[in-house]
Amino acid sequence: MDFKGTTIVAVKKNGKTVIAGDGQVTSGQNIIFKSNAVKVRRIFDGKVVTGFAGTVADAFTLSERFEEMLHKYGGNLMRSAVELAQLWRGDKILRQLEAMMIVADENDLLILSGMGDVFEPENGICAIGSGGNYALAAARALSRHTDMDAKEIALAAMKIASEICVFTNGNIIAEEV
Repeated sequence: MDFKGTTIVAVKKNGKTVIAGDGQVTSGQNIIFKSNAVKVRRIFDGKVVTGFAGTVADAFTLSERFEEMLHKYGGNLMRSAVELAQLWRGDKILRQLEAMMIVADENDLLILSGMGDVFEPENGICAIGSGGNYALAAARALSRHTDMDAKEIALAAMKIASEICVFTNGNIIAEEV
């Protein structure tokens, strides 16, 4: 999947997890429709933070379905993620959705893909979207070589990605759990 116009990074450090995302919405190869979209949100009474990459309608559909799973499974993030992945993969309509999500609560950090995958990053840092690899590299370096906290790392990584990736802007929203 190719998600132009989206960068999301997540950093888990010292008991805090931050998900940060840019605000750019891009169409085709060179049209920026919006620069202040909100791609990072709190759900489940503010206990879970999600960030999405992909088409907006698809991402909202998946976010709503994920929140339904959280309610169904009592807020268990891993179980809800696995159940959503199974539904996503098995449902004819959902299977067509083009999106990825990063989800986090106070204990877990996960990436969900449209291929039915649920990943837990081994080092507490992950990223998705067109500028994801830039943000990921920056966040890993900052985590290893500075005393910055999770929020500082996520914001700095997003700023670096916005300076490199033309599909990422500096209008950054960050949420911490």
